[in-house]
Amino acid sequence: MIKVYNIKRILKITAIILLFAITIAILSNRISMKKAIETSANSKSTYKILVDVEESKLYLFENDILSKEYKCSGGKWSTPSPIGTWTITSKAKWGEGFGGSWMGLNVPWGKFGIHGTLDPYSLGWSSSHGCIRMDNNDVAELYKIIPIGTRVTIVDGVYGAFGRGFRDLKSGMYGADVMEIQKKLKELGFFSGNPNGKFGIETEKAVQKYCKANKLYLRKVIDIELQKQMGFEEID
Repeated sequence: MIKVYNIKRILKITAIILLFAITIAILSNRISMKKAIETSANSKSTYKILVDVEESKLYLFENDILSKEYKCSGGKWSTPSPIGTWTITSKAKWGEGFGGSWMGLNVPWGKFGIHGTLDPYSLGWSSSHGCIRMDNNDVAELYKIIPIGTRVTIVDGVYGAFGRGFRDLKSGMYGADVMEIQKKLKELGFFSGNPNGKFGIETEKAVQKYCKANKLYLRKVIDIELQKQMGFEEID
């Protein structure tokens, strides 16, 4: 009876020790997981996007380090992409024509964003109406990575806001070049509105005021000659 009692006692003590060890392991694991979650939250990645329309490339930076590179397509000469630095303000799962993914930009003169395409052969050259097109699989991947609030910088050529060169601007047109001229006219005191990249009646009136003040012939079109007269220069 003594031997049986001792065996039972030993088994009981062993079970208690084992249970205690399991409890400690579970608590330790929970603490480790909590620390891992806190560390992950504190070291959240920051993303930035650079789109080079001329190269038809979209570059994704994670914590200022190049992370991924994608083929894309930007706007045509007649429908340019919005040159400048913008912010992704919306994300949505749109239909097939947009590759299922849409990331909208806060461009003041129209609805522009990053999305997919039904025509993969349109990628690699300037073929869009101003948006940034990507391969559907690529845009789906990008959609999962970047949050709302991500900064997107779009460049196109060596002329800054004027892209790859000056174009004749008239009422109804839009773009970064229009907004740059509006800023110049506002700086000179001829444009009273807020520069928004849309060439409307207020911009047209400001141009005519500028021409009159500088003894130039009145015009409704901001041609290359007038842009140069305003101080904008092309690079040879």
